[in-house]
Amino acid sequence: MTRVRFYKADGTLDREVDAKAGDRLLDVAWAAKQPLEGACEGMMACSTCHVIVDTADFANLPAASDEEEDMLDFAAHATRTSRLACQIFLTDEMESLSVRIPPAARNWLRG
Repeated sequence: MTRVRFYKADGTLDREVDAKAGDRLLDVAWAAKQPLEGACEGMMACSTCHVIVDTADFANLPAASDEEEDMLDFAAHATRTSRLACQIFLTDEMESLSVRIPPAARNWLRG
């Protein structure tokens, strides 16, 4: 299990959840009622699931593909550790993953 921590744009902890290896971060976020739109349903055709990964955790993720990097060019408030939640899959090696929801995230909750 991976302990996933979701932080608000101001840096305060919003929610911690446990997720299993193979889970996609976008699905974990939706289940945790996080305000990530994911308008393309995780097909990497938008940047509405943009998250900012904690620096220490970012170093442990596989590198983003060129396609993901291109989509991140459209993300508001992108940083050096920005990723698309639809492209992050949890692994057995991940004990924890901390991400911050950018300030421009829409206040949209998946039903």
